[in-house]
Amino acid sequence: MGGKEVPLLAILLCSYAVFTTAQSQQKHKRSIELSAAHQLISDVRLPTDFTPLSYVLDLRPSLENSTFAGTVKINISCEQQTNKIALHSHFDMKIVVADIKIKRLKTNGTTDEELAEKIEIQRANRMPKKPIYQIFLKSPLKKGALLELHIEFSGVIWETAEGLFKGSYSDGNGDRRYYLATHTRPNNARRLFPCFDEPGFKVPFTVSISRPKNYTTLFNVRVQSTVEMDDDYEIDSFETTPPMSTISFGFVISQLTQLNATTESPLLKPIVRIWARDDYHDELKDVFEKVEKVLTYLRNYWDEDYPLCKLDIVALPAGFSSLKPVDNWGLIVFKESDLSNQGYYLLAQELAYQWLGSWVTPQWWSDAHLNKALAGFLAASAALEIDNGQEFDGKWPMTTLYSVYYEFSKRYPHSRITGLKQETTCTKTELVLRMLNYTIGAETFKKGLRKFFSEGECSTFVGENVWKALTEQAHADKTLPNSVTVNEIVESWIFKDRLPVVTVSRKYSTQTAIATQKVYLRERPHDVPEQDKMLWWIPLVVVSEDKLNFQNTTPSTWLNKVRDVQLNGLPAADKYIIVNPEEIGPFPVNYDAENWNLLSNYLQTDEGRKKIPTYTRAKLLHDAWNLAYAGDLSFATAFNMTLFMKFERDHIVWNPVFTLIDHIGAHIDMSSVHKKFQTYVRILLTPLYEELGPYAQPNEEKWKDNLRSLARLFLCQAGYRPCIEEAQAAYKKWMDIENPDDGNPVSNQYICPVFKWGTQEEWEFGLQRVINFPSSRKQSERTYLLKCLVSCPMQSSKIERLLNITILEENGNFTENDIFLEFNMLSGGSNGYLTLFNFLSDNWDVIRQRFENKTNLWDNLIGSATGVFTTQEGYDMVSELYVQRQGEFGSAEHIIEKSLRHIKEETKWSDENLPIIEKWLDNYLANANTLESKFSG
Repeated sequence: MGGKEVPLLAILLCSYAVFTTAQSQQKHKRSIELSAAHQLISDVRLPTDFTPLSYVLDLRPSLENSTFAGTVKINISCEQQTNKIALHSHFDMKIVVADIKIKRLKTNGTTDEELAEKIEIQRANRMPKKPIYQIFLKSPLKKGALLELHIEFSGVIWETAEGLFKGSYSDGNGDRRYYLATHTRPNNARRLFPCFDEPGFKVPFTVSISRPKNYTTLFNVRVQSTVEMDDDYEIDSFETTPPMSTISFGFVISQLTQLNATTESPLLKPIVRIWARDDYHDELKDVFEKVEKVLTYLRNYWDEDYPLCKLDIVALPAGFSSLKPVDNWGLIVFKESDLSNQGYYLLAQELAYQWLGSWVTPQWWSDAHLNKALAGFLAASAALEIDNGQEFDGKWPMTTLYSVYYEFSKRYPHSRITGLKQETTCTKTELVLRMLNYTIGAETFKKGLRKFFSEGECSTFVGENVWKALTEQAHADKTLPNSVTVNEIVESWIFKDRLPVVTVSRKYSTQTAIATQKVYLRERPHDVPEQDKMLWWIPLVVVSEDKLNFQNTTPSTWLNKVRDVQLNGLPAADKYIIVNPEEIGPFPVNYDAENWNLLSNYLQTDEGRKKIPTYTRAKLLHDAWNLAYAGDLSFATAFNMTLFMKFERDHIVWNPVFTLIDHIGAHIDMSSVHKKFQTYVRILLTPLYEELGPYAQPNEEKWKDNLRSLARLFLCQAGYRPCIEEAQAAYKKWMDIENPDDGNPVSNQYICPVFKWGTQEEWEFGLQRVINFPSSRKQSERTYLLKCLVSCPMQSSKIERLLNITILEENGNFTENDIFLEFNMLSGGSNGYLTLFNFLSDNWDVIRQRFENKTNLWDNLIGSATGVFTTQEGYDMVSELYVQRQGEFGSAEHIIEKSLRHIKEETKWSDENLPIIEKWLDNYLANANTLESKFSG
């Protein structure tokens, strides 16, 4: 594989065989589509009348004019009788009909001498509103005809990273340098040349590209020859590529220079080269070593050498606007900051694509997410092995997993945003791959992927190809029953925009339990359609206190798309069990109250915290709180699960605590319970913060400073006196300087505590800084100040003053965007939205008149002022306003009606949970042995 020469005729034949085989697969196999359609790609698939067999492409870009011209010869095969050829061409591309030529080929892979008669063209045009160019023939072609299609074209070079784009940077002498680069994903090759721009068309390319003489062109494959064109330009001809898709096509024309290799590894020499501007070389000096480590990992994983003849890695300077690296075949383009990043994950992901993203290519975009998930899984595995997880601070996959839990447990996941849906679906697929790696065994999983890779070499795939290879290997290794297929398991997870929750109810007298699955729903009401019909294949891995073995990830049994199953052989009644330890599968687990109490008591012992691993401790805490929030567990039990945190010092276990403090605190902050909850937070966090100390220590781990910052943030919000005093002391330095509008010497972490707990004078000083903010400073600093002025104060009078200034007095220093920001920030806490509601009620006529022609502002105001109440008192207030002002809400009528429905649901939550929370807090605070009064605000 690695760099072997293949004759052009053989490549053509391989290409044709691969594509016809893939077409046949599509007719008989159903891909597991990760979304019904890849909706971010606005595209219409080409007719199946023709198959491309090869491209011969000549490109002549002009740096000076930001244009390009070219010719392309495409060998194509007629798959069914037709008189029309359709291919992709962007709207901005110019094609002269008179220059289109079509010749019939006598044989596949023919030479020029064997070209037969010319095919006559009747007309050619672009389809209306579609990037498809149609060529109509005077006579129909028969199935099996082989043609050479010759097209001349021209186009523009873009400033954004689409198709062929142009960028610039200043070199070490301050001179302006330019570069050209391509970004053909997902369907931008059509911006560069007329083509069959679909990932399933994999054919060889023979390419020549012109460039200024003092520039270098890097392409997918190596330069074969260079010819001088004139005084200023040369043209490079490149080796013929192996069969590849248009998404893999790419080149860079620049004056970047090659780094000297820092390692003599035979793995890197001579195939890997790194390119950057001269004065950035030192920043990339360790990249060779990182590439070597990642390639070694991937080569060992696949048991295959790097599959291409070379690899150029390019660090593009400022101006490269693509958010992500561009993973062309044999040519990866990074932003400088991404390539100099100290971690391994991003680099490993792009190198994994050289096997997965290019060599084995998705047949269509519905399977591109599987490709991304595989690359992400391999990249995470590589990074974890190479640097022992330091890059992730030990958080992978917990942080990712928690975000997926939150998203899929909403009433409306993804907020109906297509891009977010595709990202979370891909992340979920990666977590399912991780689950399979555990449950069928890492070695079986790896051998199954190798099988898929070797069978798919020089090919395209659909999702079923991956699952079939894994199934065959798992059956051969006897890690999966012969009656079960990986396809069945995966299909139950990928097709749903939901995740399950498993509830384990123990029968202590018989040492058994019933495990039941249902849809995991966190937001109320739990009225998701057809939730009773949703079932998953769920692996149940069980650990018991009398047999603590967290290395065994083989399921005791599967919930094989049934509602419940019995677990046998459980320990005695005084011993706990844990299901799904280490988050083997992406699902939370609930237990009966007694098992939760056994876990809580065990975690409060030194032995318990040592024997239960970090991820499992975090899972238990995270699951308990979220299940309570969802209404599936008593908050008394959830709070009990936090008792061991006074001994816990691992940041991975603490991470979910901060999220949950935030969620619960926001939900109850209008109630009388909130003050008790703040006291609880201070007692919980003070020992941790004091042990970490207020300042970072030399050479301490990064996670410690992150943990310190989070502890300080939540302590400040809860009224921790040392924090408030520290913030006020820092803020006073700003108040005392002669020209406070020239700059802010105060760290952002101190602003909110001062505005929340500080004096009216301190808040007024901040208000004046916003009003007098000079245009010469970064506006983001003003925005942050304004956000804090609005959202942080405890006193309603501060918020009322700001609302008076900006809305009633219409102070010219505040824009409509500022007012939008105020409304949004005020919806974040009860003091804010209650003050806003009262302000609206008291000044209804004036505000209504002022906003009657500003629908967006009015709608935003009504939503922010009425939509976040959580108690019966709040419901009564909003309901009274609705009745009093019936018919006056205009465009916001549906918004306040929605608010009332929402508050009714939240009131149910409050009625059910606040008494339980308050009772637990009363008992806890009465028994707490603490100097709390010392720290209260």
